[in-house]
Amino acid sequence: MKKLTVILLFCLAGISLLAQTDYQRNILFDSDWKFFKGGKQGAEKPGFNDSDWRKLDLPHDWSIEDLPGTQSPFNADAVGQTGTGFTEGGIGWYRKTFIISEGDKDKIIQLQFDGVYMNAEVWLNGQLVGKHAYGYTTFLFDITDKILFGKENILAVKVQNVGENSRWYSGSGIYRHVWLNILNPVHFSQWGTFIATPEITADKARVIIKTNITNTIENAVSIEIKTILLNVQNQVVGATRVQKQINPKTSIEVEQDAEVLNPELWSIDSPALYKAVVELYLGEQMIDRNSSKFGIRTISFDAAKGFQLNGKTIKLKGGCVHHDNGPLGAKAYDRAEYRKVELHKASGYNALRSAHNPPSTALLEACDSLGILFIDEAFDMWKTGKNAFDYHLYFDENWKKDIESMVLRDRNHPSIILWSIGNEIPDMDNPKTVEVASMLANHVRELDATRPVTAAVNGVSDAKDAFMASLNVVGYNYAPEKYVSDHQRKPERVMVATESSPMLAFKYWMGVTDNPWVVGDFVWTSFDYIGEASIGWLGYWPHGGFYPWNLAYCGDIDICGWKRPQSYYRDALWQNQNALSIFVKSPTPSFELNPIKEEWSQWDWHDVLADWNWNGYENKPLEVSIYSSCEQVELFLNDKSLGKKPVSRTTEFMAKWEVPYQPGSLKAVGYRNNKQVTLSELKTAGEPENIKLSAEKTVLKADGQDLSYITVELTDSDEIRNPKSENLVQFELDGPGEIIAVGNAKPNSLESYTLPKRKAWQGRCMVIVKTKKQAGAITLKAKSENLKTASIQLEVKK
Repeated sequence: MKKLTVILLFCLAGISLLAQTDYQRNILFDSDWKFFKGGKQGAEKPGFNDSDWRKLDLPHDWSIEDLPGTQSPFNADAVGQTGTGFTEGGIGWYRKTFIISEGDKDKIIQLQFDGVYMNAEVWLNGQLVGKHAYGYTTFLFDITDKILFGKENILAVKVQNVGENSRWYSGSGIYRHVWLNILNPVHFSQWGTFIATPEITADKARVIIKTNITNTIENAVSIEIKTILLNVQNQVVGATRVQKQINPKTSIEVEQDAEVLNPELWSIDSPALYKAVVELYLGEQMIDRNSSKFGIRTISFDAAKGFQLNGKTIKLKGGCVHHDNGPLGAKAYDRAEYRKVELHKASGYNALRSAHNPPSTALLEACDSLGILFIDEAFDMWKTGKNAFDYHLYFDENWKKDIESMVLRDRNHPSIILWSIGNEIPDMDNPKTVEVASMLANHVRELDATRPVTAAVNGVSDAKDAFMASLNVVGYNYAPEKYVSDHQRKPERVMVATESSPMLAFKYWMGVTDNPWVVGDFVWTSFDYIGEASIGWLGYWPHGGFYPWNLAYCGDIDICGWKRPQSYYRDALWQNQNALSIFVKSPTPSFELNPIKEEWSQWDWHDVLADWNWNGYENKPLEVSIYSSCEQVELFLNDKSLGKKPVSRTTEFMAKWEVPYQPGSLKAVGYRNNKQVTLSELKTAGEPENIKLSAEKTVLKADGQDLSYITVELTDSDEIRNPKSENLVQFELDGPGEIIAVGNAKPNSLESYTLPKRKAWQGRCMVIVKTKKQAGAITLKAKSENLKTASIQLEVKK
């Protein structure tokens, strides 16, 4: 319900001021849009007839949807080719009708877009509001002067994803949230609250709150800012207040100082989040309110102690992530973003790097709440492009506002430990590029001096020393051989492997553990993604003949969220407690090989499967690998021991056997101090008879945004998944929800992500269900020829 607008009369220096106390920040503006894909001349005009346009809610990505006349989003002739995974961009139009109350005519009306890919043009009532080129930064427009108060307003957004403009799957459209703000003429500026904790002891923490306030009226005003600090239990643990005067048509920054006694520190194991509630008053009336979560923690980087969080050295177990959410495309539902971080945490990661652009706010909030450290990255290129139509065309005009969007929006997140100004920027040995690096790094430090600046450097050499001198921490992409020699040359340099390849995981991680100045390793990639098709199998150099490959197939975790073999190896490498897993090398290649693959192309992993179903290979030797953090492992075939083997750094935490195939059970047992501590088993499956449905969440919110990821497994009569089954599974849904995506993580499947059906791959597939805004029960049914129908129920609550 909208609050009643209260109008108070103040006298300041003999001048009357109308101050309205009603305000509404962050009104979610995702519902009830209309969409058309293609050019539509005149669609920005209020009288344009959009009655036949498609109705939808945001977030939205048209590139993941089936192409007209097909049941697939993929096209061998797509402009982006392997880079965008053979998906299509194009032009799209969005329109929305809304009404702002007549009582709000003295308010400031703002519209915020969290992410639009790309080249957005925003129109209101036929007037151009503004343009925004970059596809990954949040932008805000003041639309006050174009609003028709008490009448229908027509908002139109043109989105243009045209030409070769990305090296990975970008998606197309308004793929993150949109927000509406209705504010008083005197209000907190966008991202105007900055919280820092510069002094921390066991007894107390100093908290500095800087708040920017904007006065849009013609008169000076006297204001009061009150701030309270709340702990994890929502108890007040600090308070401060200050009075100021703001001149007409200007902004001021107000600094407040508070203390928190016996602070709970934010860490990866205990991510304690405080809250600062800042209130703005005119006289006795509150006219604005802002709530910001923050963490009390210290970070430091140096070559002797490495990275320290709260005074404790931590090695960064990191992963690079693109922004897409697999079967959802680029759509950034909050639950999808949270789940992505949740899956990393469960797999032992303590750090992520956004590649190569700022992430969604929801992803950062998940890192804050789950205890994942973060490198927030701005750009993949500056003045020199990597594609003909990418951001380099807009860099000179927009870099400053896009840097500010990233840093000002994200600087209160305790998870962020580094700002990255770029990835593999061309011509790093060029003095002009060095000037740009210094310009960007200095501006980041002006906005936030509490965190160091980095960039990901490829082709590391002393010719790039001047470039690297502008950084506090230097990102080394694929350069483990440089760790020691560069340290001898530059002993104060702090290094981080901002990218590494799975195939050399052992070498990279030993480089981290052995060298204090190398603070961590970020694998390319921790989560698989659409685009850069088949760098994890066919490798480089890519060409159109790679079609139908559309996934990179290099992620530790696949696009459905299931761990791949290299993820299990990383469990052993990182010494995750009693890690133990079994994999079998496929006797024939799982996919066709690339005969001219470049030797340096090492984003793949061994062709191994968690599979003991090899009909036709009876009594023929198969290579079996065990990955383990135990001291010893023993392998059993049908309960007969095949011997024990040590696993350690010397063996690279692997043990291998040649095993003549026999159906049945292949079991590994892990030992510490000669005592069994864990086991893992592969079993031969019979023909599939059943469908097994497992939901990650069975109780959902009736908000039109919540998601449930449901794994579909094809099992035999003993409930063993058959990894050879590829049956087509059909889905039906009843209740207040909808199927918004399906997937199976097969890297060269051309199937639809949006139709209610999917073939299994390796014996499983996935369904993603989204709630509507009504409460009730959802029933999902799964059917497949010659298999028993299965169903699962979800509960949707208000």
